[in-house]
Amino acid sequence: MTQQPTFDEIRRAPKVLLHDHLDGGLRPQTIIDLARESGYDRLPATEAGALGDWFREAADSGSLERYLETFAHTVGVMQTREALVRVAAECAQDLADDGVVYAEVRYAPELHTSGGLSLDQVVQAVLDGFREGSDGRGIRVNSLLTAMRHQARSMEIAELAVRYRDVGVAGFDIAGAEAGYPPTRHLDAFEYLQRENSHFTIHAGEGFGLPSIWQAIQWCGADRLGHGVRIIDDIQVASDGTAKLGRLAAYVRDKRIPLEMCPTSNLQTGAASSLADHPIGLLRRLYFRVTVNTDNRLMSGTSVSKEFAGLVDAFGYGWDDLQWFTVNAMKSAFLPFDERLAIINGVIKPGFAQLKWQA
Repeated sequence: MTQQPTFDEIRRAPKVLLHDHLDGGLRPQTIIDLARESGYDRLPATEAGALGDWFREAADSGSLERYLETFAHTVGVMQTREALVRVAAECAQDLADDGVVYAEVRYAPELHTSGGLSLDQVVQAVLDGFREGSDGRGIRVNSLLTAMRHQARSMEIAELAVRYRDVGVAGFDIAGAEAGYPPTRHLDAFEYLQRENSHFTIHAGEGFGLPSIWQAIQWCGADRLGHGVRIIDDIQVASDGTAKLGRLAAYVRDKRIPLEMCPTSNLQTGAASSLADHPIGLLRRLYFRVTVNTDNRLMSGTSVSKEFAGLVDAFGYGWDDLQWFTVNAMKSAFLPFDERLAIINGVIKPGFAQLKWQA
């Protein structure tokens, strides 16, 4: 029997990350430093260890709405160019240290303008930070620009994403509390992106059920689903383990629509009760286009390696499973086909082959 991958081995594997929030991945000490520099005086703790613990504990509420409240403190200290460059550079460094070779990191430009920055200045600062942090580290980091689903600026952010798509912005997203804010409220933005041949993903099926997924796909035309956990509600599993897919679940699987799953975060927001019961196990068995992501590394105290290690423990996954998740993610990235193929064949497969041989 092949030995299961260890955490240290997993860290050395080339990994791909599609769903990670810039304002959810700050280093606690960086938050403290930036708060001191900007005069932000509302932090719940001023020691890095205690502050990191507070974020994780506050996020463990089981409520998406309560989980989202923690971002007031990270966004609060990300209101200057210098702060955005630092946070983005450290994000790229931290991901590279975890073995990530390609990442799409999302953020909402509209949340970073209270200090006087324009939307364009916000985007440029983050791009500069990613470039600085990626230099010489064997990682490529692109941006996804997010519009908040409870606001009315999605068209403006969609136009911003198209304007910067050739210099590091890979696509568009909407995020925020799902209940009461369906993606169809932003239909004009999605139709504009489709006319511009641009990519977008939609947070759907995390805090709300199948109607959110259905609207994201069939009304809005999403390329990927952010989370998509509740697709499980359209699958019936018999006592003998056989599964019957409803029409929406079958469509998602047949069309190979990528699911940006974030196991630890899903537990925190109540989208799943335990890792062993997380829908990712069934969806992987049924060959949905599942990818493994972090969502918010600070709030979840996680990394891609930790997510993989948790799945190895919960489901007994081996190297072939981890490579399958990774190739899924690279296939689903908002990059040109030839560039995706080059990373799969030139980086991911050789990297996993070496680790499997050493094991």
